[in-house]
Amino acid sequence: MFFKLLVIFIVVPVVELSLLIKVGSIIGTLNTIIIVLLTAAIGAYMVKLEGLGVMYRIQKNLLEGIFPAEELIDGMMILIAGVLLLTPGFITDIIGFLMVFPGSRNVIKRLARRYFDRRITSVHIR
Repeated sequence: MFFKLLVIFIVVPVVELSLLIKVGSIIGTLNTIIIVLLTAAIGAYMVKLEGLGVMYRIQKNLLEGIFPAEELIDGMMILIAGVLLLTPGFITDIIGFLMVFPGSRNVIKRLARRYFDRRITSVHIR
C-alpha cells in the first residue's frame, strides 16, 4: 500500500512535470499553458454533462425501484475523471478523458471489476 501511495503522490507528479517541461520546450510555454487550460475547461464541461446524465439515470432507477449500482460506479468514475482533468498534466488528462467517455469508461469498469474479483476471491494471509 505504501508503494502505491508513493507512486501516486511522488512519481506521477514528477513524470507529469517533466513531460510538461519537455512539451513546453518543444511547442513553447504559452502554448503548453493554453493546452493545459483548455483541457481543464473542456474536461470540466464534459464531466458536468456526463455527471448530469448519470444523476438522471440514478433518479430514474430509484423511481422504478431499481438499485442504481452501475450508475453509482459511473458517477464515482466521473468524479475521479474530473479530479484528473483539473490536475495539470498530459497523462492525467488522457486518463481523465478516457473515464469521461462512456465507451472507454465501460472498458475501464470491466478491467477494474476483473481486478477486484481476483482480489476478493484470493485470500491474503499476513
